[in-house]
Amino acid sequence: MTRGNPFRAPSSRKRRKVSKWGDRIFLALTAVGAAGVIGILVALVVVLYHGSLPIINALGIKFLYTQTWNPYGNVYGIVPFAIGTLLTSAIALLIAIPLSIGAAIFLTQHAPTWLREPVAQVVQLLAAIPSVVYGFWGLIVLVPIMRYDVDPILANVLGWTGWFSGRHIGLDVLTASVVLSIMTVPTITAISKDSMMAVPRSQKEAAISLGATDWEVTRRAVIPYARGGIIAGVVLGLGRALGETMAVTLVIGNANVIPTSLFSQGQTIASLIANDFFEQETPLELPALLEAALFLLIITLAVNIVARWILARFEAGRAVGAE
Repeated sequence: MTRGNPFRAPSSRKRRKVSKWGDRIFLALTAVGAAGVIGILVALVVVLYHGSLPIINALGIKFLYTQTWNPYGNVYGIVPFAIGTLLTSAIALLIAIPLSIGAAIFLTQHAPTWLREPVAQVVQLLAAIPSVVYGFWGLIVLVPIMRYDVDPILANVLGWTGWFSGRHIGLDVLTASVVLSIMTVPTITAISKDSMMAVPRSQKEAAISLGATDWEVTRRAVIPYARGGIIAGVVLGLGRALGETMAVTLVIGNANVIPTSLFSQGQTIASLIANDFFEQETPLELPALLEAALFLLIITLAVNIVARWILARFEAGRAVGAE
Protein backbone atom coordinates (compact mmCIF):
# COMPACT_ATOMS: atom_id res chain seq x y z
CA MET A 1 0.00 0.00 0.00
CA THR A 2 2.80 2.40 0.86
CA ARG A 3 4.50 1.70 -2.45
CA GLY A 4 1.39 2.61 -4.36
CA ASN A 5 1.01 6.03 -2.75
CA PRO A 6 3.83 7.78 -4.65
CA PHE A 7 2.29 6.64 -7.92
CA ARG A 8 -1.23 7.73 -6.95
CA ALA A 9 -0.22 11.15 -5.58
CA PRO A 10 0.58 12.78 -8.96
CA SER A 11 -2.69 11.51 -10.38
CA SER A 12 -4.58 12.93 -7.42
CA ARG A 13 -2.81 16.27 -7.78
CA LYS A 14 -3.60 16.29 -11.49
CA ARG A 15 -7.26 15.65 -10.79
CA ARG A 16 -7.33 18.48 -8.28
CA LYS A 17 -5.67 20.77 -10.83
CA VAL A 18 -8.16 19.85 -13.55
CA SER A 19 -11.00 20.30 -11.09
CA LYS A 20 -9.66 23.72 -10.14
CA TRP A 21 -9.55 24.82 -13.79
CA GLY A 22 -13.04 23.38 -14.31
CA ASP A 23 -14.35 25.44 -11.38
CA ARG A 24 -12.78 28.56 -12.82
CA ILE A 25 -14.32 27.96 -16.25
CA PHE A 26 -17.70 27.23 -14.70
CA LEU A 27 -17.48 30.40 -12.58
CA ALA A 28 -16.54 32.44 -15.63
CA LEU A 29 -19.44 31.06 -17.67
CA THR A 30 -21.96 31.79 -14.92
CA ALA A 31 -20.56 35.30 -14.53
CA VAL A 32 -20.89 35.86 -18.28
CA GLY A 33 -24.49 34.66 -18.12
CA ALA A 34 -25.33 37.04 -15.25
CA ALA A 35 -23.57 39.92 -16.99
CA GLY A 36 -25.44 39.11 -20.19
CA VAL A 37 -28.82 39.42 -18.47
CA ILE A 38 -27.85 42.79 -16.99
CA GLY A 39 -26.40 43.84 -20.34
CA ILE A 40 -29.67 43.08 -22.13
CA LEU A 41 -31.60 45.27 -19.70
CA VAL A 42 -29.07 48.10 -20.03
CA ALA A 43 -29.14 47.79 -23.83
CA LEU A 44 -32.94 48.01 -23.84
CA VAL A 45 -32.88 51.18 -21.75
CA VAL A 46 -30.12 52.76 -23.83
CA VAL A 47 -31.77 51.99 -27.18
CA LEU A 48 -35.19 53.22 -26.05
CA TYR A 49 -33.75 56.36 -24.47
CA HIS A 50 -31.59 57.18 -27.50
CA GLY A 51 -34.53 56.64 -29.87
CA SER A 52 -36.83 58.85 -27.80
CA LEU A 53 -34.38 61.77 -27.47
CA PRO A 54 -36.13 63.90 -30.15
CA ILE A 55 -39.45 63.83 -28.29
CA ILE A 56 -37.71 64.31 -24.94
CA ASN A 57 -35.98 67.41 -26.28
CA ALA A 58 -39.20 68.68 -27.89
CA LEU A 59 -41.66 68.12 -25.04
CA GLY A 60 -39.59 67.36 -21.98
CA ILE A 61 -41.66 66.43 -18.94
CA LYS A 62 -44.91 67.44 -20.68
CA PHE A 63 -45.03 63.94 -22.14
CA LEU A 64 -45.74 62.55 -18.66
CA TYR A 65 -48.79 64.70 -17.85
CA THR A 66 -50.30 65.62 -21.21
CA GLN A 67 -53.69 63.98 -21.75
CA THR A 68 -53.81 64.21 -25.55
CA TRP A 69 -52.17 62.15 -28.29
CA ASN A 70 -52.39 64.12 -31.56
CA PRO A 71 -49.62 63.40 -34.08
CA TYR A 72 -50.82 66.12 -36.49
CA GLY A 73 -50.48 68.76 -33.79
CA ASN A 74 -47.24 67.26 -32.46
CA VAL A 75 -48.95 66.79 -29.08
CA TYR A 76 -48.04 63.57 -27.32
CA GLY A 77 -49.09 62.57 -23.83
CA ILE A 78 -48.81 59.22 -22.08
CA VAL A 79 -51.56 59.81 -19.48
CA PRO A 80 -54.50 58.04 -21.25
CA PHE A 81 -52.43 54.97 -21.99
CA ALA A 82 -50.77 54.79 -18.57
CA ILE A 83 -54.21 54.92 -16.94
CA GLY A 84 -55.51 52.27 -19.34
CA THR A 85 -52.54 50.01 -18.59
CA LEU A 86 -52.76 50.31 -14.82
CA LEU A 87 -56.56 50.10 -14.75
CA THR A 88 -56.86 46.95 -16.85
CA SER A 89 -54.01 45.26 -14.98
CA ALA A 90 -55.47 46.12 -11.56
CA ILE A 91 -58.95 44.83 -12.46
CA ALA A 92 -57.44 41.71 -14.00
CA LEU A 93 -55.61 40.95 -10.75
CA LEU A 94 -58.75 41.60 -8.68
CA ILE A 95 -60.46 38.89 -10.72
CA ALA A 96 -57.53 36.52 -11.11
CA ILE A 97 -56.08 36.39 -7.58
CA PRO A 98 -59.10 34.83 -5.81
CA LEU A 99 -59.64 32.36 -8.66
CA SER A 100 -55.96 31.39 -8.78
CA ILE A 101 -55.48 30.96 -5.04
CA GLY A 102 -58.75 29.05 -4.77
CA ALA A 103 -57.67 26.72 -7.58
CA ALA A 104 -54.26 26.22 -5.98
CA ILE A 105 -55.84 25.41 -2.59
CA PHE A 106 -58.19 22.90 -4.21
CA LEU A 107 -55.39 21.19 -6.13
CA THR A 108 -53.08 20.91 -3.13
CA GLN A 109 -55.50 20.34 -0.25
CA HIS A 110 -58.75 18.81 -1.49
CA ALA A 111 -58.47 17.38 -5.00
CA PRO A 112 -58.35 13.58 -5.35
CA THR A 113 -55.00 12.21 -6.40
CA TRP A 114 -56.33 11.00 -9.75
CA LEU A 115 -57.62 14.51 -10.56
CA ARG A 116 -54.76 16.61 -9.26
CA GLU A 117 -52.17 15.95 -11.96
CA PRO A 118 -54.48 16.21 -15.03
CA VAL A 119 -55.87 19.54 -13.81
CA ALA A 120 -52.36 20.83 -13.10
CA GLN A 121 -51.33 19.89 -16.64
CA VAL A 122 -54.33 21.73 -18.07
CA VAL A 123 -53.38 24.83 -16.08
CA GLN A 124 -49.85 24.71 -17.48
CA LEU A 125 -51.20 24.30 -21.01
CA LEU A 126 -53.39 27.37 -20.55
CA ALA A 127 -50.28 29.38 -19.67
CA ALA A 128 -48.70 28.33 -22.96
CA ILE A 129 -51.55 29.46 -25.23
CA PRO A 130 -50.46 32.42 -27.43
CA SER A 131 -51.97 35.75 -26.48
CA VAL A 132 -53.42 36.31 -29.95
CA VAL A 133 -55.56 33.19 -29.45
CA TYR A 134 -56.95 34.66 -26.23
CA GLY A 135 -57.58 37.88 -28.12
CA PHE A 136 -59.53 36.20 -30.91
CA TRP A 137 -61.50 34.19 -28.38
CA GLY A 138 -62.31 37.39 -26.52
CA LEU A 139 -63.36 39.16 -29.71
CA ILE A 140 -65.56 36.36 -31.03
CA VAL A 141 -66.97 34.84 -27.83
CA LEU A 142 -66.51 37.20 -24.89
CA VAL A 143 -67.40 40.54 -26.52
CA PRO A 144 -70.98 39.47 -27.46
CA ILE A 145 -71.51 37.98 -24.00
CA MET A 146 -70.36 41.18 -22.33
CA ARG A 147 -72.39 43.39 -24.68
CA TYR A 148 -75.73 41.61 -24.41
CA ASP A 149 -75.62 39.75 -21.08
CA VAL A 150 -73.07 41.01 -18.55
CA ASP A 151 -72.79 44.75 -19.22
CA PRO A 152 -76.56 45.47 -19.09
CA ILE A 153 -76.83 43.75 -15.71
CA LEU A 154 -73.85 45.63 -14.33
CA ALA A 155 -75.26 48.91 -15.68
CA ASN A 156 -78.63 48.32 -14.02
CA VAL A 157 -77.23 47.18 -10.68
CA LEU A 158 -74.05 49.25 -10.31
CA GLY A 159 -74.54 52.07 -12.80
CA TRP A 160 -75.07 54.53 -9.91
CA THR A 161 -71.39 54.12 -8.92
CA GLY A 162 -70.16 55.68 -12.16
CA TRP A 163 -67.86 52.74 -12.84
CA PHE A 164 -70.48 51.00 -15.01
CA SER A 165 -72.08 53.92 -16.79
CA GLY A 166 -72.24 54.89 -20.42
CA ARG A 167 -72.87 52.98 -23.61
CA HIS A 168 -71.84 49.34 -23.45
CA ILE A 169 -70.70 47.75 -26.72
CA GLY A 170 -68.43 45.00 -25.39
CA LEU A 171 -65.22 46.53 -26.73
CA ASP A 172 -64.12 48.29 -23.58
CA VAL A 173 -61.81 48.35 -20.57
CA LEU A 174 -63.85 45.77 -18.66
CA THR A 175 -63.68 43.18 -21.44
CA ALA A 176 -59.93 43.72 -21.81
CA SER A 177 -59.54 43.27 -18.05
CA VAL A 178 -61.50 40.00 -18.11
CA VAL A 179 -59.32 38.66 -20.94
CA LEU A 180 -56.19 39.68 -19.02
CA SER A 181 -57.47 37.97 -15.88
CA ILE A 182 -58.01 34.73 -17.81
CA MET A 183 -54.47 34.98 -19.14
CA THR A 184 -52.92 35.58 -15.72
CA VAL A 185 -54.84 32.87 -13.83
CA PRO A 186 -52.65 29.97 -15.10
CA THR A 187 -49.41 31.70 -14.11
CA ILE A 188 -50.55 32.63 -10.60
CA THR A 189 -52.21 29.24 -10.07
CA ALA A 190 -49.17 27.19 -11.13
CA ILE A 191 -46.70 29.08 -8.94
CA SER A 192 -49.08 29.22 -5.95
CA LYS A 193 -49.70 25.47 -6.26
CA ASP A 194 -45.98 24.70 -6.24
CA SER A 195 -45.50 26.92 -3.19
CA MET A 196 -48.33 25.22 -1.30
CA MET A 197 -47.01 21.78 -2.25
CA ALA A 198 -43.72 22.75 -0.60
CA VAL A 199 -45.36 23.29 2.79
CA PRO A 200 -44.00 20.61 5.18
CA ARG A 201 -46.51 17.91 5.96
CA SER A 202 -45.55 18.10 9.63
CA GLN A 203 -46.76 21.69 9.78
CA LYS A 204 -50.23 20.75 8.53
CA GLU A 205 -50.40 17.68 10.76
CA ALA A 206 -49.49 19.79 13.78
CA ALA A 207 -52.39 22.15 13.04
CA ILE A 208 -54.78 19.20 12.59
CA SER A 209 -53.63 17.64 15.86
CA LEU A 210 -54.58 20.86 17.63
CA GLY A 211 -58.13 20.53 16.33
CA ALA A 212 -57.92 22.93 13.37
CA THR A 213 -60.51 22.61 10.60
CA ASP A 214 -59.57 22.38 6.93
CA TRP A 215 -60.12 26.12 6.52
CA GLU A 216 -57.99 26.90 9.59
CA VAL A 217 -55.20 24.61 8.38
CA THR A 218 -55.20 26.38 5.03
CA ARG A 219 -55.39 29.86 6.55
CA ARG A 220 -52.95 29.42 9.42
CA ALA A 221 -50.49 26.77 8.20
CA VAL A 222 -50.47 26.63 4.41
CA ILE A 223 -51.00 30.17 3.13
CA PRO A 224 -48.55 31.91 5.55
CA TYR A 225 -45.82 29.42 4.64
CA ALA A 226 -46.49 29.73 0.88
CA ARG A 227 -47.03 33.50 0.97
CA GLY A 228 -43.72 34.28 -0.70
CA GLY A 229 -44.44 32.02 -3.65
CA ILE A 230 -47.97 33.37 -3.97
CA ILE A 231 -46.66 36.94 -4.12
CA ALA A 232 -44.09 35.89 -6.72
CA GLY A 233 -46.87 34.37 -8.83
CA VAL A 234 -48.96 37.54 -8.53
CA VAL A 235 -45.97 39.65 -9.60
CA LEU A 236 -45.38 37.46 -12.65
CA GLY A 237 -49.07 37.66 -13.50
CA LEU A 238 -48.98 41.44 -13.14
CA GLY A 239 -45.94 41.59 -15.40
CA ARG A 240 -47.81 39.69 -18.09
CA ALA A 241 -50.86 41.92 -17.70
CA LEU A 242 -48.84 45.14 -17.93
CA GLY A 243 -47.05 44.13 -21.11
CA GLU A 244 -49.82 42.20 -22.88
CA THR A 245 -50.36 43.49 -26.41
CA MET A 246 -52.39 41.53 -28.96
CA ALA A 247 -55.17 40.23 -26.72
CA VAL A 248 -55.82 43.71 -25.32
CA THR A 249 -55.58 45.36 -28.73
CA LEU A 250 -58.38 43.19 -30.08
CA VAL A 251 -60.93 43.89 -27.33
CA ILE A 252 -60.23 47.28 -25.70
CA GLY A 253 -61.57 49.48 -28.50
CA ASN A 254 -58.29 51.37 -29.14
CA ALA A 255 -59.48 54.90 -28.37
CA ASN A 256 -56.86 57.47 -27.37
CA VAL A 257 -58.88 58.79 -24.45
CA ILE A 258 -58.87 58.53 -20.68
CA PRO A 259 -61.46 55.90 -19.64
CA THR A 260 -64.33 57.49 -17.72
CA SER A 261 -65.88 54.14 -16.76
CA LEU A 262 -65.24 50.44 -17.26
CA PHE A 263 -67.55 50.56 -20.30
CA SER A 264 -65.32 53.18 -21.95
CA GLN A 265 -63.08 52.30 -24.84
CA GLY A 266 -59.42 52.92 -24.18
CA GLN A 267 -55.93 51.85 -24.95
CA THR A 268 -52.87 50.61 -23.09
CA ILE A 269 -49.28 51.55 -23.74
CA ALA A 270 -48.60 48.18 -25.36
CA SER A 271 -51.65 48.39 -27.64
CA LEU A 272 -50.73 51.96 -28.62
CA ILE A 273 -47.28 50.80 -29.75
CA ALA A 274 -48.75 47.85 -31.64
CA ASN A 275 -51.32 49.99 -33.42
CA ASP A 276 -49.16 52.97 -34.36
CA PHE A 277 -45.62 51.68 -34.75
CA PHE A 278 -45.90 50.92 -38.48
CA GLU A 279 -48.23 53.84 -39.24
CA GLN A 280 -46.27 56.86 -38.08
CA GLU A 281 -47.87 60.02 -39.38
CA THR A 282 -45.21 62.56 -38.30
CA PRO A 283 -41.44 62.40 -37.69
CA LEU A 284 -41.91 62.77 -33.94
CA GLU A 285 -44.40 59.91 -33.56
CA LEU A 286 -41.78 57.14 -33.62
CA PRO A 287 -39.68 58.78 -30.87
CA ALA A 288 -42.91 59.28 -28.89
CA LEU A 289 -43.72 55.58 -29.20
CA LEU A 290 -40.20 54.69 -28.10
CA GLU A 291 -40.55 56.94 -25.06
CA ALA A 292 -43.87 55.23 -24.30
CA ALA A 293 -42.06 51.88 -24.45
CA LEU A 294 -39.39 53.24 -22.11
CA PHE A 295 -42.09 54.43 -19.72
CA LEU A 296 -43.72 50.97 -19.77
CA LEU A 297 -40.37 49.34 -19.04
CA ILE A 298 -39.82 51.69 -16.10
CA ILE A 299 -43.31 50.93 -14.72
CA THR A 300 -42.67 47.20 -14.98
CA LEU A 301 -39.30 47.48 -13.24
CA ALA A 302 -40.78 49.67 -10.50
CA VAL A 303 -43.62 47.21 -9.86
CA ASN A 304 -41.17 44.32 -9.61
CA ILE A 305 -38.87 46.24 -7.27
CA VAL A 306 -41.76 47.15 -4.96
CA ALA A 307 -43.03 43.57 -5.02
CA ARG A 308 -39.55 42.26 -4.15
CA TRP A 309 -39.37 44.73 -1.28
CA ILE A 310 -42.75 43.61 0.04
CA LEU A 311 -41.71 39.98 -0.30
CA ALA A 312 -38.46 40.64 1.58
CA ARG A 313 -40.43 42.25 4.41
CA PHE A 314 -42.77 39.26 4.58
CA GLU A 315 -39.86 36.84 4.66
CA ALA A 316 -38.10 38.85 7.36
CA GLY A 317 -41.28 38.94 9.43
CA ARG A 318 -41.74 35.19 9.08
CA ALA A 319 -38.12 34.57 10.12
CA VAL A 320 -38.61 36.75 13.23
CA GLY A 321 -41.84 34.93 14.04
CA ALA A 322 -40.13 31.55 13.67
CA GLU A 323 -37.47 32.60 16.18
